[in-house]
Amino acid sequence: MREAAFIKRNTPKWRAYEETMAEAANRLYAARPDPDELTDQYIELTDDLSYARTFYPDSNVTKYLNSAAVGMHRGLMQNKRDDQNRFVVFWTHELPMVFRNSHRMLLISAIFFGLACFVGWLSAANDNTFVRLILGDGYVNMTLENIKKGDPLGVYNGDDRADMFLRITFTNIGVSLRTFVAGLLASFGTIVMLFYNGVMLGAFQYFFYERGLLLESVLKIWIHGTLEISAIIIAGSAGLTVGNSLLFPGTYSRLESFKRGTKQGLKITIGLIPIFVVAGFLESYITRLTLPPVVSALIIAVSAGFIGWYFIWYPIRLNK
Repeated sequence: MREAAFIKRNTPKWRAYEETMAEAANRLYAARPDPDELTDQYIELTDDLSYARTFYPDSNVTKYLNSAAVGMHRGLMQNKRDDQNRFVVFWTHELPMVFRNSHRMLLISAIFFGLACFVGWLSAANDNTFVRLILGDGYVNMTLENIKKGDPLGVYNGDDRADMFLRITFTNIGVSLRTFVAGLLASFGTIVMLFYNGVMLGAFQYFFYERGLLLESVLKIWIHGTLEISAIIIAGSAGLTVGNSLLFPGTYSRLESFKRGTKQGLKITIGLIPIFVVAGFLESYITRLTLPPVVSALIIAVSAGFIGWYFIWYPIRLNK
């Protein structure tokens, strides 16, 4: 490769490395870039340096890359992990910064999910058989029977609480993992998962609306559903991040972009596990209780506030 072509091809990447190191130098330790990302960039930079030393040993670009590699190595040493603080740093800084980088995918995920809810609601309103098709005859018949008994949401009162907690938590974690992995299909699989879950939610809520029980169902179901549904949408952003890295690699090779997108999406998915644990606890132990409407509304508001703060507002503020 000619030297001019080598420089033109890699200049955007080198500039990005310079910006990363400037960012690392200007921030406190906890807010610095991900050490794994810095390490990957350092390896790429030294690969470019080795290439330049082989084919352009006396060139200015070789001197530039050598200087950049020295600077990045120094930055890595300053940014190396403190194992004692690693757990805290991950949840308070590293993970929120990953969320910040995926906010555009989060918006797209929320839009797709919202549209799917609308489709589910509209379909249920215009087709009497749609709810049974989506939710199943068994669930619909059981709920209709509970409505006759005056306990429309009695489905939450049956199982042993501990068994229900474990089953629901692992089921929800499985859904989030499948939504993330489905992003490997160039985001299409993730969109399908979001659409299916959104249609189900829309049809489910219309079922209660049609019977004059919408408010009662909201105050009951969304005690746990606020965290649960929000986490599924966020898992959708993880899958879309993976798919986007395949479709739009930018200045990176497609493989390198895919590796970065997968790492970012996986961190998001791991970060959702505590959310699903809390949602599972609420569904198993709290949703079944007969709570005053104001208490139910308070739990829903606190859950929604936490999602908005930790996944949206805090990452934006931290990035600034």
